[in-house]
Amino acid sequence: MTTDNQQELLDVVNDRDEVVARASRGEIHQRGLMHRAVHIFVFNPDGELYLQKRSQTKDTFPGCYDSSASGHLDAGESYDACARRELREELGLEADAGLMWLFKIPASAETGWEHVAFYTCQTDATPQPNPREIESGRFHTLAEVIAMVQADPRQFANAFLKVFEQFGRRLSRG
Repeated sequence: MTTDNQQELLDVVNDRDEVVARASRGEIHQRGLMHRAVHIFVFNPDGELYLQKRSQTKDTFPGCYDSSASGHLDAGESYDACARRELREELGLEADAGLMWLFKIPASAETGWEHVAFYTCQTDATPQPNPREIESGRFHTLAEVIAMVQADPRQFANAFLKVFEQFGRRLSRG
């Protein structure tokens, strides 16, 4: 049994991220249809990044490290609303003015055919991981995360690696 609801209804989108249909999560993943997701990096005041370790019961990348919070947009849901919902559902955090959209990655095999909107936020609150979604989590320095990725990228969800790479490019450009 997985913690992911295979019957939840999601928007199917085209390569321009325009809604073309609706289908169940299970059908979307089985057929490799494009859909939408958010990834959020949560930072503490010291600039450390919260990484979650996905539950062993997840249908994709069980037990792997991933973004602080992430998830699919429900059918008809906006990226911003989904980001706020995922922070609350996965980490018990209420998004305040600190939730900031940074970039969007087009759907590809690396993202699991998800158009990914990426957000960051900073908080001094302690994340309360939802045990149905997250096995564990903690804050890491960016140097620690880089070392972990270099040591064994297979311990991370694929979409995280793509998002982290884009985030690193943005950081290096200032």
